Amino acid sequence: MSRPDTATGHPLYGQFPTALRFSVREQSRNRLAALLLGLFVPAWYLLMTSIAGDKDLDFKLYATGETLRVDGRHVTLITAGMNSLTMISGFVVFDAVRKALNFDRRLAFAGFRETTLIGAKLLAIGIVTTSIALYTALALLIYWRPGFTGWGTVLLGFMAMTLTYGALGLLLGVLVKNDLEGFFLIIMGGLTDTFLQNPLGNPAANKPVLQYFPSFGPMQFSVGGSLADTVMWRYLGIGCAWAAGFALVGLVVFHFRTRSRRPTR
Repeated sequence: MSRPDTATGHPLYGQFPTALRFSVREQSRNRLAALLLGLFVPAWYLLMTSIAGDKDLDFKLYATGETLRVDGRHVTLITAGMNSLTMISGFVVFDAVRKALNFDRRLAFAGFRETTLIGAKLLAIGIVTTSIALYTALALLIYWRPGFTGWGTVLLGFMAMTLTYGALGLLLGVLVKNDLEGFFLIIMGGLTDTFLQNPLGNPAANKPVLQYFPSFGPMQFSVGGSLADTVMWRYLGIGCAWAAGFALVGLVVFHFRTRSRRPTR
């Protein structure tokens, strides 16, 4: 017979759905993020395409060593989508984790296992960030229709970016001391990261040093699949590796921040 959960009276196997419901609710109830997603993303696409104009750009695919001559609007649209994703996904997860941290401590003290809380937190991040990436990729179709395969690679690249900055939001949510620091790091980090990958505004966009930025892998994967018909799975894996790294460090910190401190007899 299962040991009852002291917090809810449910057996231990019922802890995960409860923890997942709490995590998804906290991450999806952010009204400002919903407003940004619904209004900011289409407006940001429109603004960036008007800035890009009809200029052609050189974009280097590192998987093949080839330098593509591409429409600057298309590259700028991919960059704009990733730029908005970094801010919204990072902001949503950071805000939810910060607000729920004390509640997570109480759940741990009441008998919820830390592995359950961590698993629910990760799955909730995956659900919310995937939804954000899907909406952003669908909004892209208003301004550019790259074909099903091309759009699919852009969607996967967007998902890798949302997971990366969602994981970064988790890390900052359990690490920084106040909201202003976290918001500043997410906004400035996302803007700088994605801006540097676009040759339109950065003459050094094709330099090897950019391989060490989180958006490098998803950007290479998205551009290669949508503009060169070259699907480079290794570069999608690079983006996922960044997400896993941020998540791992964040969950280690989360573990120490939510440990139950029951008095010993």
